[in-house]
Amino acid sequence: MDTALTRSQFVRWRAAIFAIFLASGLSVATWASRVPDIAASLGIDRAQIGLLLLGMGISSIVGISTGPLVMARTGARLGMLVMMLSFGAGVCLIGLGADLFGSVPLVVLGMVLFGYGNGSVDVMMNVEATAIEQQMGRTILPVFHAFFSFGTVLGAGAGVLAASLGLIVAVHAGIISAAIIAAAIVCFFQVPVREAALDPEPDVKPRFGARVHTALEAWREPRTYALGVVMLGMSFAEGGANDWIALGVVQGHHQESGMGALALAVFSVGMTVVRLFGGPLVDRFGRVAVLRVLAVAAASGILLFILSPNLPLVLIGAALWGIGASLGFPLGMSAAADDPAKAAARVSAAATIGYIAFLGGPPVLGVISEHFGLLNTLFILVALVVLSGLFSGAARPLREGAPVTTK
Repeated sequence: MDTALTRSQFVRWRAAIFAIFLASGLSVATWASRVPDIAASLGIDRAQIGLLLLGMGISSIVGISTGPLVMARTGARLGMLVMMLSFGAGVCLIGLGADLFGSVPLVVLGMVLFGYGNGSVDVMMNVEATAIEQQMGRTILPVFHAFFSFGTVLGAGAGVLAASLGLIVAVHAGIISAAIIAAAIVCFFQVPVREAALDPEPDVKPRFGARVHTALEAWREPRTYALGVVMLGMSFAEGGANDWIALGVVQGHHQESGMGALALAVFSVGMTVVRLFGGPLVDRFGRVAVLRVLAVAAASGILLFILSPNLPLVLIGAALWGIGASLGFPLGMSAAADDPAKAAARVSAAATIGYIAFLGGPPVLGVISEHFGLLNTLFILVALVVLSGLFSGAARPLREGAPVTTK
């Protein structure tokens, strides 16, 4: 294991992980784009839809939290295959349950498989992506996360096309499910077996207890929690924007719903552009400096969004918000992987903290906003982003020769 890869093997590995990030985003946007049709087929109201989404969110958090244990049992390579098959099957069951069977329990089962598989594979694909970044010697993890965004755009576009063609959800979901399962199988054969990713050697029975110890040891390191603060603040900012920025424009600034969608699009474009092209800036100025500047940008953007008296300034605030929140999560992952021997455990722990904040933060904001108003609630994000910037020193590389420098 861990033998040197040829150039061709490395390129196939990198392409496979890009494809897994894209497939994850594609699956998320597939069900999200057909929620109205699913609700109509099942005859359920918004409260019941909320319960479905809650079940998916809980299963996602369970998947994220247990991802290190799955990896300890199977290794990242086999684990990604199994979990992609899980969320691919989940997408299919959601469609079948909604249209062919009209069964809420079947849809719930699909949501659970979908959420758990996606949550668990998130941990493992980030372990693989950080290993690729280490081998390349330059910052590329944000580009992997941009591919997740591409997947959501592709999934949303496919959803619009399917709805306009009158395809029932079962057919649409079945096509996407088949594509995800095919991608899972192809990608499995392109990912190398790596000891650092806890992949077992052929014909060697893995010592599960020792692997669990390795997978969980990062939770005893103070740096894990410091990086967790960095990622938590930015994950809250990203998740909060995805769920509440459009509503903030409509209800807080009294604009039409189209302007709310525009603000979300501006936020998303700002985030995606920086993830695609921000790597060289990190390599030039260092993680810590970039994280601090982006924390200032995010805090300023959120404040501008909250306090602006007119729509153009609100949109500028949304752009700064997206730019500022763009790299906190991927750079936290990069920092967690500085020591290749412990990368899997540390990346798993950091991913768990970040994704729980991403998934759990927006509902918390929604509850608080019922008492204080949505725009006032967003001041919480400002405080968390500032805290993220203050803890950004934890992202300083641990060793000489790390792919980014500290300035």
